[in-house]
Amino acid sequence: MALPFAVHAEKAPPVTTVSSPASIALAKHLRSSGAVKYSAYWCPHCHEQNELFGEEASAKLLNVECAPDGQNSKPSLCKKKGITGFPSWEIDGIIESGIKSLDELADLSNYKGPKNF
Repeated sequence: MALPFAVHAEKAPPVTTVSSPASIALAKHLRSSGAVKYSAYWCPHCHEQNELFGEEASAKLLNVECAPDGQNSKPSLCKKKGITGFPSWEIDGIIESGIKSLDELADLSNYKGPKNF
């Protein structure tokens, strides 16, 4: 029996800010170094974090969706990692919770590229 409505996973609102070359370089560095951003589509702080990076750069981040009804969700991984707040960053095996400035993320990840964010 078909359901009378479409079942779909929820996703975050679109990022509207423009990425700088430096924020793109930082996002690429974070991804290549294995940094992970744990978030939930409904989280305003997660959206704010993405806006700091801008549209192009935020799309390059390795993001794990923790909300069970989110798109491509991995709630069991989030639970295993002990994620209790969003966003949370895992950098070099250390989990830091909360919005981070791009300068903070650069320092935490030993980023050596341009920092004119």
